Amino acid sequence: MNSEAPLRLLDLACQSLLRDEASAIAAVEWLPMELFPPLFTAAVAGRHSNVLKALVQAWPFPCLPLGALLNHQQPYHDILQAVLDGLDALLSQETRPRRWKMQMLNLQKGAHQEFWIVWAGIRADVCSLLDPEAPQPMRRTGKLERLTKGPKPPSAPMEVLVDLCLKSGVLDESLSYLIKKVSQRRGLLHLCCKKLKVYAVSKENINILGMVQLNSVQDLKLNCTWKLSTLRKFTPFLGQMGNLRRFLLSHVFTSSHTTLEQEEHCVSLFTSQFRRLSCLQELYLHDVSILKGRLDQILSCLKTPLETLSITSCMLLESDLRHLSQHLNVSQLKVLNLWRLNLTDISSGPLQLLLERASPTLQELYLDECGIMDSQFMDLLPALSHCSQLMTLSFCENTISMTVLEDLLRHTIRLSKLNCMLYPAPLESFDERSNNIINLGLLAQVHEGLKHMLQELGRPGMFWFYAYPSPHGVYRNFYNPNPIL
Repeated sequence: MNSEAPLRLLDLACQSLLRDEASAIAAVEWLPMELFPPLFTAAVAGRHSNVLKALVQAWPFPCLPLGALLNHQQPYHDILQAVLDGLDALLSQETRPRRWKMQMLNLQKGAHQEFWIVWAGIRADVCSLLDPEAPQPMRRTGKLERLTKGPKPPSAPMEVLVDLCLKSGVLDESLSYLIKKVSQRRGLLHLCCKKLKVYAVSKENINILGMVQLNSVQDLKLNCTWKLSTLRKFTPFLGQMGNLRRFLLSHVFTSSHTTLEQEEHCVSLFTSQFRRLSCLQELYLHDVSILKGRLDQILSCLKTPLETLSITSCMLLESDLRHLSQHLNVSQLKVLNLWRLNLTDISSGPLQLLLERASPTLQELYLDECGIMDSQFMDLLPALSHCSQLMTLSFCENTISMTVLEDLLRHTIRLSKLNCMLYPAPLESFDERSNNIINLGLLAQVHEGLKHMLQELGRPGMFWFYAYPSPHGVYRNFYNPNPIL
């Protein structure tokens, strides 16, 4: 017995209309706006390119969220090409059709899926459509939309919103076609991008960046190996991203052929662009060699307080940490990640001061593989005990004794929001004959001891994880109520 639900009258009407493309195209002029979304989705499913072109040229909503309809597991170039061709033909005209209201073509994956669900009649809930950028359905009146006579004059430029990932090699077919259309209709078609990833700075990628409305970028990842000369090419683009909120920069190194004067000039040019990033909230710096002795150059250029600061696998001087602790605006800092900063020979004073200043807001702290010793960690305990909003604390791959772990419990047990800790195997759990081998029996006793302490201190539900790296570099976690046997 076939359990599939029967097709609705709306679905049958769309299928019937699409059997005769000429009739479907002619009907677009008088089609009620309520039928545009279901007919569009049916045309996409059936790959009716000519109908898609006609629907685009009469689209009665401010936004067409095409990305939500594209199955990125299957080729969709023909659908995107049909939509772009429809837009291109429309933009070549001096006037616009009277019903056309489109201001944005959204190609982001999964963006505004609620639009299609609501208009398809599957559910009546429109609460999730309150996003001002979402194309919201209008109240249904049961009547055909009242049409004004005559065409409209040209309006503001059309925006095409897409998440870009610029790599080395040949562009994929769809992105190449989009760039071609934007290039042909400069001034009429604006390429906007909220999420931008750059994995290579080729000549072609530089040309693409020149077409992007850079003030639309909110999330930027520069995730490749950067020479200073390459970074300098990107510098003018960074300064134009005035709405940037999240910035990741990784793997910057200096060439042996670069003079100190050239290096200083490049660093100064790049860091000066941070003055223009007035909306920056999250900053991630990973394996950036130019930071050593120059962290103050970036921090002094920051105009707004950060919510996330991540400085990982970098070489810093004590003066860098001192400047970080004294001059960083931490009034909104929620996440601090200092993974793989070598702090063994650096005084704990700057980090202690930083934690004290950030204690009212700090929620996550990561101090993994920092070479922190017992004495340094003991210095940090009073500051940690004041981090009232702290939820996650991780300090794996440091040399810590059981005494310090117990003291940490006593200092942080009153932090009601702290529910997750990742800690290294303490010194007492290593085999006496080899400092590199963990004795599982001893480690089980450590777990039992911590579990007993948590029960005595009234926090039996607090999560403690022991983490150790596997041969493949992946951390394996063990929950404390289940000691290793």
